[in-house]
Amino acid sequence: MIKTLIIINLVLILASLASGVLFLAKDDGKTLRVVQSLTLRVALSFTLIGLLLIGYFTGAITPHQIQ
Repeated sequence: MIKTLIIINLVLILASLASGVLFLAKDDGKTLRVVQSLTLRVALSFTLIGLLLIGYFTGAITPHQIQ
């Protein structure tokens, strides 16, 4: 379950990034949509860090060493 939430969060971060680029190119600084997109992306990134920490401490995700 936590892995699914992490993947969904990553997709939402990428969507927010794409919309921010689109707003930056389209709006010419007349609206606050770029700032709102950045704010959403930062909030989603904090959520991602929280999900990763929860997953690690509960044992749902485990780090592995490259052989």
